[in-house]
Amino acid sequence: MQKEQFLYTIKYNSNEISMCELETKILFDQALQGNHFFSDVKIEPDSSAFIKKRIDILFATDNYDELLENIKAKDICAEGFKLEYEKLKGDEISYKPRLNKLRDIGYIITGEPDYYNPTITYALCNYEGVWYFGESIRDDAEWQKHNDKPCSFSNSLSMNTAKTLVNIASKGSKESRLIDTCCGVGTVMLEGCYAGFNIEGCDINWKAYNHTTKNLEHYGYSTKVYNEDIKNITQKYDAAIIDLPYNLYSASSDEIVENIIASASRIASRLVIVSITDIKAIIEKYNLEMVDFCTVDKIGKVKFTRNIWVCELRAEL
Repeated sequence: MQKEQFLYTIKYNSNEISMCELETKILFDQALQGNHFFSDVKIEPDSSAFIKKRIDILFATDNYDELLENIKAKDICAEGFKLEYEKLKGDEISYKPRLNKLRDIGYIITGEPDYYNPTITYALCNYEGVWYFGESIRDDAEWQKHNDKPCSFSNSLSMNTAKTLVNIASKGSKESRLIDTCCGVGTVMLEGCYAGFNIEGCDINWKAYNHTTKNLEHYGYSTKVYNEDIKNITQKYDAAIIDLPYNLYSASSDEIVENIIASASRIASRLVIVSITDIKAIIEKYNLEMVDFCTVDKIGKVKFTRNIWVCELRAEL
């Protein structure tokens, strides 16, 4: 029987599986298997593009009658509550028995239910013969309002990728100080600010800088954005996120790429680098060790694969 405090359900697109696996490994220190997992790590669902629900487990037992007795003893009083059955992989209980069990619990809870605008949602599920009951917290998808940001361009990172980069760079710690070194239109910064991370940005291109500041102001986020070459930044950060120029809307060359990586490694000990080319040689050149790696495919008129390199400075001997 699982002893962890939380049950997470996840969902991802086929082109994002590698990225989702890496985020799960870094945030929860476990391999991704199936559409759910248990953990003692508490993450807000809207901090991740892949977490759809977190169930805060109140009771877990392989005896259904014992579960009902536990819920009775809890003496739950909740006006406007909602009950839902979370069907997990491997659960073969059919619809009518599931409905009957929700009805059993509904009669135990004191208060009038509200299935359209609930004040609190409880979930029941069964996994490998064990019944789990707890409060269900759903990703409300409020962050998807960033789809309508005033400034954008076709090769911007997706919001899902941006959210994942923030989580990978910070390891989930809101105490981490982050910088987006080539912030473009601010896609990464928007997701970082929304989730409550301490994130700043810079871009040498005035137009990109202007787009970022407009997007941040549009959603009421307040943070520092520098219209600077990264080599001129002197502040120190825990991690830098680098979406390298693609030589499409912004000029790029091996020299530019090297300068960006070298400058970022001077101000941050952890780098999360996005590229469309193999940069292993450059990573090694600047005393960086690749500690993790994943890919994500861009789906659309122009299809290509982005590589995500997670690097840390090698310890001095």
